[in-house]
Amino acid sequence: MRILFLADVFGAAGRRAVEQRLRSLREELDAGFCIVNGENAADGRGLTPKLADKLLAAGADVVTLGNHVWVRDELCPYLAASERVIRPANVAAGSPGRALAVAPAVDGTPVAVVNLMGWLFLDVPVGPFEVVDALVEQARARARVVVVDFHAEATSEKVAISRYLDGRVTAVIGTHTHVQTSDARIQPGGTAAITDAGMTGPHDSVIGVEAELAIRRMRTGMPVRFRPAEGGVRLEGVVLDCDDGGRATRIEPIRVEFP
Repeated sequence: MRILFLADVFGAAGRRAVEQRLRSLREELDAGFCIVNGENAADGRGLTPKLADKLLAAGADVVTLGNHVWVRDELCPYLAASERVIRPANVAAGSPGRALAVAPAVDGTPVAVVNLMGWLFLDVPVGPFEVVDALVEQARARARVVVVDFHAEATSEKVAISRYLDGRVTAVIGTHTHVQTSDARIQPGGTAAITDAGMTGPHDSVIGVEAELAIRRMRTGMPVRFRPAEGGVRLEGVVLDCDDGGRATRIEPIRVEFP
Protein backbone atom coordinates (compact mmCIF):
# COMPACT_ATOMS: atom_id res chain seq x y z
CA MET A 1 0.00 0.00 0.00
CA ARG A 2 1.08 3.55 -0.66
CA ILE A 3 0.11 6.37 1.71
CA LEU A 4 0.43 10.08 1.00
CA PHE A 5 0.84 12.40 3.99
CA LEU A 6 0.56 16.15 3.39
CA ALA A 7 2.14 18.33 6.05
CA ASP A 8 0.61 21.34 7.78
CA VAL A 9 -1.76 23.13 5.39
CA PHE A 10 -1.22 26.85 5.97
CA GLY A 11 -3.80 29.51 5.17
CA ALA A 12 -5.70 30.17 1.97
CA ALA A 13 -2.68 29.49 -0.25
CA GLY A 14 -2.18 26.05 1.26
CA ARG A 15 -5.87 25.25 0.99
CA ARG A 16 -5.96 26.19 -2.68
CA ALA A 17 -3.01 23.92 -3.35
CA VAL A 18 -4.77 20.99 -1.68
CA GLU A 19 -8.14 21.66 -3.30
CA GLN A 20 -6.71 22.01 -6.79
CA ARG A 21 -3.86 19.51 -6.72
CA LEU A 22 -4.45 16.70 -4.23
CA ARG A 23 -6.60 14.40 -6.37
CA SER A 24 -4.27 14.53 -9.36
CA LEU A 25 -1.27 14.08 -7.05
CA ARG A 26 -2.83 10.97 -5.55
CA GLU A 27 -3.29 9.57 -9.04
CA GLU A 28 0.27 10.40 -10.09
CA LEU A 29 1.71 8.76 -6.98
CA ASP A 30 -0.80 5.88 -6.99
CA ALA A 31 -1.59 6.62 -3.35
CA GLY A 32 -4.35 4.47 -1.92
CA PHE A 33 -4.75 6.54 1.24
CA CYS A 34 -4.14 10.19 2.17
CA ILE A 35 -3.66 11.96 5.50
CA VAL A 36 -3.65 15.76 5.69
CA ASN A 37 -2.63 17.86 8.69
CA GLY A 38 -5.12 20.76 8.76
CA GLU A 39 -3.73 22.48 11.85
CA ASN A 40 -3.15 25.87 10.21
CA ALA A 41 -5.73 25.84 7.43
CA ALA A 42 -7.91 28.66 8.81
CA ASP A 43 -5.94 31.87 8.29
CA GLY A 44 -2.81 30.19 9.63
CA ARG A 45 -4.29 29.10 12.99
CA GLY A 46 -6.75 26.27 13.54
CA LEU A 47 -9.49 24.74 11.43
CA THR A 48 -13.20 25.38 10.85
CA PRO A 49 -15.90 22.80 10.04
CA LYS A 50 -16.33 24.24 6.55
CA LEU A 51 -12.62 24.00 5.82
CA ALA A 52 -12.42 20.51 7.30
CA ASP A 53 -15.13 19.37 4.90
CA LYS A 54 -13.24 20.98 2.02
CA LEU A 55 -10.05 19.09 2.86
CA LEU A 56 -11.98 15.82 2.99
CA ALA A 57 -13.75 16.61 -0.28
CA ALA A 58 -10.40 17.43 -1.90
CA GLY A 59 -9.15 13.90 -1.29
CA ALA A 60 -8.04 13.56 2.32
CA ASP A 61 -9.16 10.34 4.00
CA VAL A 62 -8.26 11.60 7.49
CA VAL A 63 -7.44 15.12 8.72
CA THR A 64 -5.21 15.60 11.78
CA LEU A 65 -4.70 18.63 14.01
CA GLY A 66 -2.25 20.02 16.59
CA ASN A 67 -1.70 22.75 19.14
CA HIS A 68 -4.22 25.16 17.54
CA VAL A 69 -7.06 22.68 17.83
CA TRP A 70 -9.18 24.91 20.12
CA VAL A 71 -8.58 28.26 18.38
CA ARG A 72 -11.90 28.04 16.52
CA ASP A 73 -14.83 27.49 18.89
CA GLU A 74 -17.09 26.21 16.13
CA LEU A 75 -14.84 23.20 15.61
CA CYS A 76 -15.71 21.66 19.00
CA PRO A 77 -19.16 20.24 18.10
CA TYR A 78 -17.82 19.21 14.70
CA LEU A 79 -15.00 17.19 16.29
CA ALA A 80 -17.46 15.56 18.66
CA ALA A 81 -19.35 14.11 15.69
CA SER A 82 -16.54 13.53 13.20
CA GLU A 83 -14.89 10.16 12.66
CA ARG A 84 -12.31 11.35 10.14
CA VAL A 85 -11.11 14.67 11.59
CA ILE A 86 -9.13 13.97 14.75
CA ARG A 87 -7.31 15.96 17.42
CA PRO A 88 -4.27 15.15 19.61
CA ALA A 89 -4.84 12.46 22.25
CA ASN A 90 -3.14 14.32 25.08
CA VAL A 91 -5.42 17.33 25.38
CA ALA A 92 -7.55 17.72 28.51
CA ALA A 93 -9.68 14.77 29.58
CA GLY A 94 -13.27 15.06 28.36
CA SER A 95 -12.38 17.24 25.37
CA PRO A 96 -14.60 16.70 22.32
CA GLY A 97 -13.35 14.59 19.48
CA ARG A 98 -11.25 11.51 18.83
CA ALA A 99 -7.50 10.91 18.65
CA LEU A 100 -7.82 7.80 16.49
CA ALA A 101 -9.48 7.32 13.13
CA VAL A 102 -9.77 4.16 11.05
CA ALA A 103 -10.75 4.53 7.40
CA PRO A 104 -10.51 2.25 4.36
CA ALA A 105 -7.88 2.70 1.67
CA VAL A 106 -8.84 2.48 -2.00
CA ASP A 107 -8.43 -1.31 -1.90
CA GLY A 108 -10.49 -1.61 1.29
CA THR A 109 -7.57 -2.12 3.67
CA PRO A 110 -8.24 -0.41 7.01
CA VAL A 111 -5.71 2.28 7.96
CA ALA A 112 -5.51 3.62 11.50
CA VAL A 113 -4.36 7.20 12.05
CA VAL A 114 -3.26 8.38 15.50
CA ASN A 115 -2.85 12.05 16.46
CA LEU A 116 -0.50 12.96 19.32
CA MET A 117 1.18 16.15 20.51
CA GLY A 118 4.63 16.70 21.96
CA TRP A 119 5.32 17.75 25.54
CA LEU A 120 8.47 19.87 25.14
CA PHE A 121 7.85 23.60 24.52
CA LEU A 122 4.10 23.04 23.99
CA ASP A 123 1.26 23.49 26.46
CA VAL A 124 -0.29 20.04 26.90
CA PRO A 125 -1.84 18.65 30.11
CA VAL A 126 -0.62 15.08 29.57
CA GLY A 127 2.72 13.86 28.28
CA PRO A 128 2.64 11.80 25.08
CA PHE A 129 4.39 8.79 26.63
CA GLU A 130 1.56 8.53 29.17
CA VAL A 131 -1.09 7.89 26.53
CA VAL A 132 0.67 6.48 23.48
CA ASP A 133 0.79 2.80 24.50
CA ALA A 134 -2.95 2.45 25.02
CA LEU A 135 -3.69 4.47 21.90
CA VAL A 136 -1.43 2.35 19.71
CA GLU A 137 -2.93 -0.84 21.09
CA GLN A 138 -6.42 0.43 20.21
CA ALA A 139 -5.21 1.22 16.71
CA ARG A 140 -3.50 -2.15 16.22
CA ALA A 141 -6.65 -3.95 17.31
CA ARG A 142 -8.46 -2.38 14.34
CA ALA A 143 -5.82 -2.18 11.62
CA ARG A 144 -2.41 -3.54 10.69
CA VAL A 145 -1.40 -0.26 9.11
CA VAL A 146 -0.99 2.44 11.78
CA VAL A 147 0.31 5.95 11.07
CA VAL A 148 1.09 8.40 13.88
CA ASP A 149 1.06 12.16 13.32
CA PHE A 150 3.30 13.43 16.11
CA HIS A 151 2.79 17.20 16.30
CA ALA A 152 5.78 18.41 18.29
CA GLU A 153 8.39 21.13 18.58
CA ALA A 154 11.55 19.37 19.73
CA THR A 155 13.47 17.14 17.35
CA SER A 156 14.72 15.06 20.27
CA GLU A 157 11.18 14.24 21.37
CA LYS A 158 10.16 13.33 17.82
CA VAL A 159 13.13 10.99 17.43
CA ALA A 160 12.46 9.49 20.86
CA ILE A 161 8.80 8.68 20.16
CA SER A 162 9.76 7.24 16.78
CA ARG A 163 12.31 4.93 18.38
CA TYR A 164 9.90 4.01 21.17
CA LEU A 165 7.23 2.94 18.68
CA ASP A 166 9.60 1.16 16.29
CA GLY A 167 8.10 -2.17 15.28
CA ARG A 168 4.67 -1.32 16.67
CA VAL A 169 3.40 1.16 14.06
CA THR A 170 3.90 1.67 10.34
CA ALA A 171 5.15 5.25 10.56
CA VAL A 172 5.71 8.18 12.90
CA ILE A 173 5.49 11.42 10.94
CA GLY A 174 6.51 14.64 12.65
CA THR A 175 4.60 17.86 12.05
CA HIS A 176 4.42 21.41 13.52
CA THR A 177 7.72 23.14 12.66
CA HIS A 178 6.82 23.68 8.95
CA VAL A 179 10.43 22.94 7.90
CA GLN A 180 10.92 19.62 6.11
CA THR A 181 13.81 17.60 7.53
CA SER A 182 16.22 15.33 5.66
CA ASP A 183 16.09 12.36 8.03
CA ALA A 184 13.36 10.19 6.46
CA ARG A 185 14.30 6.60 7.31
CA ILE A 186 13.13 3.06 7.97
CA GLN A 187 14.07 2.08 11.51
CA PRO A 188 15.36 -1.39 12.50
CA GLY A 189 11.92 -2.62 13.58
CA GLY A 190 10.24 -1.60 10.32
CA THR A 191 8.72 1.73 11.35
CA ALA A 192 9.21 4.65 8.96
CA ALA A 193 9.98 8.02 10.50
CA ILE A 194 10.70 11.63 9.66
CA THR A 195 11.23 14.44 12.16
CA ASP A 196 9.10 16.91 10.22
CA ALA A 197 7.22 16.52 6.94
CA GLY A 198 7.22 20.27 6.21
CA MET A 199 4.40 22.63 5.20
CA THR A 200 1.83 22.84 2.44
CA GLY A 201 1.53 26.55 1.81
CA PRO A 202 3.48 29.75 1.09
CA HIS A 203 7.23 29.19 1.49
CA ASP A 204 8.16 32.75 0.55
CA SER A 205 7.55 33.54 4.21
CA VAL A 206 8.62 32.81 7.76
CA ILE A 207 7.01 29.38 8.24
CA GLY A 208 3.87 30.61 6.48
CA VAL A 209 3.64 34.15 7.89
CA GLU A 210 4.46 37.27 5.89
CA ALA A 211 8.19 37.66 6.49
CA GLU A 212 8.14 41.39 7.24
CA LEU A 213 5.62 40.90 10.05
CA ALA A 214 7.49 38.01 11.66
CA ILE A 215 10.78 39.91 11.45
CA ARG A 216 9.22 43.05 12.94
CA ARG A 217 8.04 41.14 16.00
CA MET A 218 11.41 39.44 16.43
CA ARG A 219 13.31 42.75 16.09
CA THR A 220 11.07 44.89 18.29
CA GLY A 221 9.42 42.46 20.69
CA MET A 222 6.17 44.36 20.10
CA PRO A 223 2.84 42.64 19.35
CA VAL A 224 2.24 42.20 15.63
CA ARG A 225 -0.86 40.80 13.94
CA PHE A 226 0.37 38.05 11.65
CA ARG A 227 -0.99 37.47 8.15
CA PRO A 228 -0.47 34.36 6.04
CA ALA A 229 1.85 34.90 3.10
CA GLU A 230 0.92 34.01 -0.48
CA GLY A 231 4.09 33.39 -2.49
CA GLY A 232 6.23 30.36 -3.19
CA VAL A 233 3.44 27.84 -2.64
CA ARG A 234 4.25 24.15 -2.61
CA LEU A 235 2.83 20.95 -1.22
CA GLU A 236 5.14 19.10 1.14
CA GLY A 237 4.88 15.79 2.93
CA VAL A 238 5.94 12.18 2.51
CA VAL A 239 5.06 9.14 0.45
CA LEU A 240 5.04 5.95 2.48
CA ASP A 241 4.96 2.34 1.25
CA CYS A 242 4.18 -0.62 3.48
CA ASP A 243 3.51 -4.35 3.17
CA ASP A 244 0.32 -6.23 4.07
CA GLY A 245 1.48 -6.62 7.66
CA GLY A 246 1.90 -2.88 8.12
CA ARG A 247 5.70 -2.88 8.01
CA ALA A 248 7.13 0.14 6.19
CA THR A 249 9.25 -0.54 3.13
CA ARG A 250 9.87 3.00 1.89
CA ILE A 251 9.49 6.61 2.97
CA GLU A 252 10.32 9.54 0.73
CA PRO A 253 9.82 13.27 1.33
CA ILE A 254 8.01 15.13 -1.45
CA ARG A 255 7.97 18.76 -2.57
CA VAL A 256 5.52 19.72 -5.29
CA GLU A 257 5.54 23.26 -6.63
CA PHE A 258 2.13 24.89 -7.02
CA PRO A 259 1.71 27.73 -9.53
